[in-house]
Amino acid sequence: MATIAFAQPGMTSGTRSSEVPISETSGAQSPGVRNPQVRSMDLDGPAGRLEALLNEGAPDAPFAALVCHPHPRFGGTMHNKVVYHLMKVLNDPSFGLCLPVLRFNFRGVGLSHGTHDGKAETGDVLAALDWLENEYNLPIVAAGFSFGAATVLRACCGGSSTSKCARESKVRAVAALGLPTQTDHHEYHYPCLNDCTLPKLFLSGDHDQFAPATQLAQVVESAAEPKRLLLLPGADHFFTSQLDPMQQALAGWLKEQL
Repeated sequence: MATIAFAQPGMTSGTRSSEVPISETSGAQSPGVRNPQVRSMDLDGPAGRLEALLNEGAPDAPFAALVCHPHPRFGGTMHNKVVYHLMKVLNDPSFGLCLPVLRFNFRGVGLSHGTHDGKAETGDVLAALDWLENEYNLPIVAAGFSFGAATVLRACCGGSSTSKCARESKVRAVAALGLPTQTDHHEYHYPCLNDCTLPKLFLSGDHDQFAPATQLAQVVESAAEPKRLLLLPGADHFFTSQLDPMQQALAGWLKEQL
């Protein structure tokens, strides 16, 4: 059976705000530590241009990373607050990883071409993974929040066995934050997880309104090993006032995997 681990809460921060400022290079900086630079760029996606940001990592970074944003129809963009804090874990020197991290806007969001589809966005994820592989030739950590988590899982774990093996050769770990199992009008299922042997983290709040803990545990139970389910006590879908504990839980798992 799937083991449910409750992450220990630490200091909390953050408000329920969906976006962070477009200028992301400001903020506190440790003495003697240079903040990573941010590059704006375009990717070639299946529907045309994909607007993207790259937070550059350390020159000797052993991995590269991709972070995907929540549902476009509910205001999700690559500047989403949870996505930003997820990126910081992977990139900021204070967490000790210093990886280059790519974020992008799904088709139809911001300056990205195309229109929202709901399923075809897996092609956007694959295009971003290809860009990272060509740019860095490093193994990749793929992560996402909410719709972004679902799309990352389908992109990295779904498809034919041949294409899945090719993706798994470059993706070394997947982190799914706030993976939805239900909305008011829909239930989400993830058969792609049944034989997905990538290391997988499922990190959610135990009060997630779009993924009741029992339903999420069933999803994780169906997934192939290795996997881990971490629930933050008192946290909702958006990790409201729980962004710091979310970051600490994610960082701890990543350091075990990498």
